[in-house]
Amino acid sequence: MKKYNPTTPSRRHATGYDFSNLAKIAPLKSKKYGIVKSTGRNSSGIITSYHRGGGVKRLFREIDFKQLKTDVSAKVFAIEYDPNRTARIARLHFIDGDKRYIIAPEGLKAGDSVIVSEKAPIRLGNRMKLKNIPQGTIVHNVELFPGQGGKTVRSAGSGATVLASDAGMIHLVMPSSEVRMVSENCYASIGQVSNQEHGTVILGKAGRSRWLNKRPKVRGTAMNPVDHPYGGGEGRQGRGTRRPKTRQGKVTGGHKTRNRKKKSSKFVIRRRIK
Repeated sequence: MKKYNPTTPSRRHATGYDFSNLAKIAPLKSKKYGIVKSTGRNSSGIITSYHRGGGVKRLFREIDFKQLKTDVSAKVFAIEYDPNRTARIARLHFIDGDKRYIIAPEGLKAGDSVIVSEKAPIRLGNRMKLKNIPQGTIVHNVELFPGQGGKTVRSAGSGATVLASDAGMIHLVMPSSEVRMVSENCYASIGQVSNQEHGTVILGKAGRSRWLNKRPKVRGTAMNPVDHPYGGGEGRQGRGTRRPKTRQGKVTGGHKTRNRKKKSSKFVIRRRIK
């Protein structure tokens, strides 16, 4: 973690990443392309995700979440920065000449070897089926259904712990503390996701949030009645409704919003601890 000299009031408490351990090379040309920003709007132009917009221009890096190239050894050429995600990415050079990006686990270095196999050595960055991973191992980029590709545990510093095995299902303790069942034939990568200090970064000023595509938040009570259930009134008013609500009028604040008929509920053994 890097601290800045207090040259201005906003710099006084600001912190940032230490990029000294990252490779100072251009990203793979075949795995990068431009993206069109939606600024939180759907195809009709209606804002569906608020407080998004602006931000610096970025090139998207294509990450191999499925990692279907099995039993082919690869060497970590470099650990790189990716502006589109919180974790660091690793550039892999396979022995057959192919080059790909994966999410880099904490501790992976340039020169290390990585392989995807049904039963591979328990080594950082290797990927294998959950039934061959011993209990207590921390994994990331976990598949929820076989062949689907990694869907969960991909953000900076996150990791799921293999808890137990029962009737062809593996019990995983997710980063949210939820205990979930996943098929033993699903693949997962060994290790915890890199860049653990991401959550401790202090932006220091509003402009730095704008660089990150984050627009200012506005209190509901400061809006007009047409924009929010809390809006309107002369001066500072109460919200005027017994139960707290979202901008769309949906009840929140202790109200369970998960659909009881959701198909994946049968795989959840224990909900997250609040």
